[in-house]
Amino acid sequence: MSAPHPERTATDDDVDVVVLGGGPVGENLAQYAVEGGLSATIVEGERYGGECSYWACIPSKALLRPAAVATTSTRLHGVVPTDVDRDALLARRDEWVSHYDDSGQYEWAESAGITALRGQARLVGEREVEVEGEGGTRRLRARRAVVIATGSEAVVPEPYRAAHPWDSRDATAVREVPDRLVIVGGGVVACEAATWMAALGSHVTMLVRGPGLLERMEPFAGEVVADSLRAKGVDVRLATEAGGCERRDGQDTGVGRIHGGPVTLTTGDGSIEADELLVATGRRPRLGDVGLDAVGLTAQDVTDGRLPQWLHALGDAGGEAPLTHWGKYRARVLGSRLTAEAEGRPVEPVPDDVPVPQAVFTDPQVGSVGATEQEAREAGRDVVTSEVAFDGAAGGALLRDDVAGRASIVVDRSTGCLLGATFVGPEAGELVHGATIAIVGRTPVHLLRHAVPSFPTASELWLRLLEDLPTRLRRP
Repeated sequence: MSAPHPERTATDDDVDVVVLGGGPVGENLAQYAVEGGLSATIVEGERYGGECSYWACIPSKALLRPAAVATTSTRLHGVVPTDVDRDALLARRDEWVSHYDDSGQYEWAESAGITALRGQARLVGEREVEVEGEGGTRRLRARRAVVIATGSEAVVPEPYRAAHPWDSRDATAVREVPDRLVIVGGGVVACEAATWMAALGSHVTMLVRGPGLLERMEPFAGEVVADSLRAKGVDVRLATEAGGCERRDGQDTGVGRIHGGPVTLTTGDGSIEADELLVATGRRPRLGDVGLDAVGLTAQDVTDGRLPQWLHALGDAGGEAPLTHWGKYRARVLGSRLTAEAEGRPVEPVPDDVPVPQAVFTDPQVGSVGATEQEAREAGRDVVTSEVAFDGAAGGALLRDDVAGRASIVVDRSTGCLLGATFVGPEAGELVHGATIAIVGRTPVHLLRHAVPSFPTASELWLRLLEDLPTRLRRP
């Protein structure tokens, strides 16, 4: 594709798109821009590849998959049970994160035609970004857009900060496995970390403020995961909050290493002593040092979408769903739009209400997309639901000899279209994309009944979910 403005002579400091942040979202945006004939520069202050590659998705799944296989081996007749080799598991994690060396990611960006800079980038004016790097200070001017893709950072509430607790980076980059670990939180990070830390040999206690795990999903998802964690020896304490936290000699000893002496937490049920504390209570956009004030903006303006046309915030930095695949999707949409506008082509329309899919790699897995039943009803939708046991299909039952889990769908009564779906069971994350396609395509369930699943696969669950719906729906 030819460049849209051949009459312009670009310099190193004058480019079409400047991207702050070299994680997957920033890389995707820059790649789409370059492939569409625009020039793009990425500025990264830490590691190219971002949080996902070194501290989140990749290392966590590198740790979780072998643990899941080991568990499955104990629950399939005809297989010799196996166990996790701690050193080998951590070595596998190190391989997947390239031993925390980002040279491969940096070289990919350069090979893709993207200018890759290392340094701290800050907005200093409209379309202007100042980069403080090893070679001194450099100023970039974006002809078309500046994109903030700086990701997010863990939130550690004040009561825990003096104890120098672990955050999600420490958990995925674990070097020293604590004998006793307390996890504060009940969301995705907390549940996944409890799974792999228990597999590594920690005695894990979870303190969950709310009444259940994974509270943003269908209630049965948290219930099944809690039962599974307890079966692994994890002490899951619901409706429990730490009122105090003390630690002797707390200090920053390095990522993934035990940060000092024992930690004592006070709860309504008494005190808990642990060798380490992981605080997994949420994340916030990393916007503290990107120079928003220089262009008259605040972090709240960013997350509320109150930005000038030349400035965009994507992924975690934009305050949307903190999921790599969602941020990359938003980057693809924006990249396509920028190149279309540059060439004077119509911008490809984007469907309304694109659903956010998510897979949680606990044991069993959780896959979900779209609205829960409660969310749909609160939005004023008249819905019908269908729910079946995960072993209700032969393909699901064959995955283990003691399959636990359920599947459910939420359907709009008047249109017959899918609004949401949740699957909890072995390999459940692989079932989500079919539901995502059905929601985006607005395919009514009377047509979904003619999408024939292969036998014997877990996707047969769709037949069980759809069987009794026609009698409860208005036909179009």
